Amino acid sequence: MAKSSADDKELRRACEDAIEGTKQRIIMSIRVAKSKGAWGKGKIGSKGSQMAKPRVIAVSTKDKGEKSKAFLRVFKYTSGGALEQAKIYKLKRLAKMEVITSDPTGCTFQLGFDNLRNQRVAPIQWTMRNLDDRNRLLVCILTICKDAMGHLPKVVGIDIVELALWAKEHASEVPKQHGYEGGDVGDMIAEGDSGGADNDLVSQAEEEDIEALLGTYVMGIGEAEVFSERLKRELHALEAANVHAILESQHLVDEVLEGLESATTRVEDMDEWLSLFNVKLRHMREDIEAIESRNNKLEMQSMNYKALSEELDNLLERLHIPVELSDCLAGASFDESSLDSHVEACDQLRDALRGFEPPAMDPTFTKIRAVREKRAELDIIKLTFARKACQYLRDYFANSVDSMMNDKSSFSQHGQLKKPDHSEFRNKCKKYARLLHHLKILDKNSLAPLRKSYCGSLNKLLRQEVREFSNELRAGTKPPKVQTVWFEGPTPNQNVDTSNISDAYTKMLQVFVPLLVDESVFLSRFLRFEVSSPDDNGSDDDDDLDTDKGTTLEMAALNESLRDLLDGIQEDFYGVVDWAHKIDPLLCISMHGITEQYMNEQNSEVAGYVRLLLDAMEDRMDGLFIRFVDDARHQIEKHDRNVKQTGVMPFVPRFALLATRMEQYVQGQSRELVDQAYMKIIGIMFVTLDKISQSDLKHLDIFLLENYAAFQNSLYDLANCVPTLAKFYHQASESYEQACAHHISVVIYYQFERLFQFARKIEDLMVTNAPEEIPFQVGLTKTDLRKVVKSNLSGVDKQIAAMHKKLVKNLTCNELIPTLWDKCKKEYLDKYETFAQLASKIYPSENIPSVGDIRDVLNSI
Repeated sequence: MAKSSADDKELRRACEDAIEGTKQRIIMSIRVAKSKGAWGKGKIGSKGSQMAKPRVIAVSTKDKGEKSKAFLRVFKYTSGGALEQAKIYKLKRLAKMEVITSDPTGCTFQLGFDNLRNQRVAPIQWTMRNLDDRNRLLVCILTICKDAMGHLPKVVGIDIVELALWAKEHASEVPKQHGYEGGDVGDMIAEGDSGGADNDLVSQAEEEDIEALLGTYVMGIGEAEVFSERLKRELHALEAANVHAILESQHLVDEVLEGLESATTRVEDMDEWLSLFNVKLRHMREDIEAIESRNNKLEMQSMNYKALSEELDNLLERLHIPVELSDCLAGASFDESSLDSHVEACDQLRDALRGFEPPAMDPTFTKIRAVREKRAELDIIKLTFARKACQYLRDYFANSVDSMMNDKSSFSQHGQLKKPDHSEFRNKCKKYARLLHHLKILDKNSLAPLRKSYCGSLNKLLRQEVREFSNELRAGTKPPKVQTVWFEGPTPNQNVDTSNISDAYTKMLQVFVPLLVDESVFLSRFLRFEVSSPDDNGSDDDDDLDTDKGTTLEMAALNESLRDLLDGIQEDFYGVVDWAHKIDPLLCISMHGITEQYMNEQNSEVAGYVRLLLDAMEDRMDGLFIRFVDDARHQIEKHDRNVKQTGVMPFVPRFALLATRMEQYVQGQSRELVDQAYMKIIGIMFVTLDKISQSDLKHLDIFLLENYAAFQNSLYDLANCVPTLAKFYHQASESYEQACAHHISVVIYYQFERLFQFARKIEDLMVTNAPEEIPFQVGLTKTDLRKVVKSNLSGVDKQIAAMHKKLVKNLTCNELIPTLWDKCKKEYLDKYETFAQLASKIYPSENIPSVGDIRDVLNSI
């Protein structure tokens, strides 16, 4: 016999490697051929399914406590020849084993699993190499199903007795191939006669009976089919005998049937009787349930009525309004002596109103008529009290302010400036701080007219104080005489002291800016604006003010009240600014810086309107100063009269005086204001100089260089420390250099035009011709050179003296002559040196004056 693949250890090892990590062990592995067929068909498969595929079937088990699980695994070959798992079946689901009878070799079989019956897939047919391999696999599967699973599948197409006989005959080979080694399954076939009876397909007693039965008949192993047919015949005979016995016991069956009918009748009667009692019991149960339900409802209703009674008693207690409360708030007259009693009554009223709000009162109670009526009564008391209190406070504020205004000693008088003091008025108002606190809570809308009345009364007082102070301030300050026109008329005096005017303006701000800020802060605290104050802790003077610590900012309402409080005060500040501007317009610069400093110190939200007041004053100063700058520009433009003008224009040195004076007033943020003025005035100065120079083109360069030189000389010191002036200084320097260069070039060419034109022609021809070819060109021969040298360089000292005379002929500033002559000498020497080099290169045999000789002549003048 050829060696079976079931004995191939390499095959079993390959299967174990394929399932590594599953904690299962291989019991048997064997090679098979896979094809497809159909259950109950007499054919192995259709033509399309005849193609068999090589596969390996392996039986594996997994121990799990006292139980074991068995699996049938199908492996296929990969492209590299290794095994990989294709299918896995649980043997506990194996329901049928069918050997295909149409295969004459008997080596083809099918395995049916109960969980795959409903799948519309043709069953798989497995073909073994020989019957021994088939029997080994089937015996192994049946043994595991019996021992491990506790049941056997249905076997079709092969005699189980024949399979048992084969297993017994090959019992010595089977354990070597796929036996268990310990475990729950045990050996498939007993070895010998000991210890294996319980693990065989057929028990020992059954085996002995089969042997005795077989010994009755004389037949070999090949007579199994005849024996099977005989057993079938005997089975039919036994069944026939059983039917005959049943027929003989007919009378016994009849007696049993009669007893059953009698019992059935009695059972039916009993069922009707029980049904009747069941209906009565159901009715009784329903009645009992109804009684219990009514009883529970009554009990719950009683509890609810009791709780409602207690709640209503509490509600009536909360709704009770003391007579003293209503008489105090609604009936009694309001005056200062009864302030404490009114404040205490307000506390009680607030507590009573809070009793109507959640969580003190459930929202559903608000729909009760009694609650609504009591709430309406409290609202009437609240509104009546708020109206009376507001009217009293409005009258109180107006009367207090009127008494202060009638006291003339509190205002500035002739020869005496007096700083306003409102501390007494504030202390009187603080007594009503708690009352205002209650008013805001009780009726927030009542504060709006009260705030307007307070601001209106105090505004009259503040305006009169500012007016009297500003009038006395101007009357007590002696203004100096200052010339306000800078670019016309006599030269302004630089030594005028206007510091007393700036001091007067500073004193005005020192007195009233803190006062206005304090009034704004007191307004926000006293009249209960929910805004942040300059100091979160408040000042010592405000300790009596119970400040609301709300989170909502009422900035819009506060700004409106601040406008009512401070509106109109700016007019008296404008009067001081206008007064200072008339004395000296440049005071706007210093006042602008002082105002900016005070603005930076006001950082609180309540001082916002004071910042607006200071900002309006800055705008006023800016407008006045811009008007002064525009007037200065018009004065400069008047010098452009479209007539010939020479020398330095008067507005150039006067601007230097103006700039020096303006820098004395610069402080803080006024730097930008001054720089803008510089740009406007200097810009029109340069434009005017250009326009004036166009009226005399012959002396244009001299006019420009003199004026730009005067501009630089007068602003040299200021340009070193003022960036804006430094920029215009450099611009004037560039214009000066351009005018000098053009004037010198005109003078040089006027005196030595033929000489330098001859040099220019040589330079032009050297671009396209060789040096030795140039002496043969028309106009550039040696004879032409001698003529040019004779006409320009014979008596060169006289020619240069004439050039010097031409250079300084129309200059009005003698200070510029040395510098201008130095520039002219350098320019002339550069041009002559270029001519000398060209002449020596093109005309080496010709003699011309050397550069050194010309330099000596220039230095001698």
